Amino acid sequence: MRRRTLMMACLLAVVGCGEEFQREEAVPIDKLPPAALKAAQSKLPGVKFDTAWKVKAEGGKEGFEIRGKTKDGKIRDAQVTATGEVLEVD
Repeated sequence: MRRRTLMMACLLAVVGCGEEFQREEAVPIDKLPPAALKAAQSKLPGVKFDTAWKVKAEGGKEGFEIRGKTKDGKIRDAQVTATGEVLEVD
């Protein structure tokens, strides 16, 4: 039983257990819907966003993955819909 639990934990670590997002196409930051960018900025204050992609989540929701860097160089991103609903923050 213990071995099975360990194997399942390793499998989840390799495969992942979060919602899967598929990138479709790059979108210039200045072409993002204002609500999407505002939602990402509110969840990740102080991040300078520089890259975005259209994404489709596993549940079928369409939105954007918006990525940027903090002042100390850490990469952060948020997945949001065009209407500003936050799907995930990394």
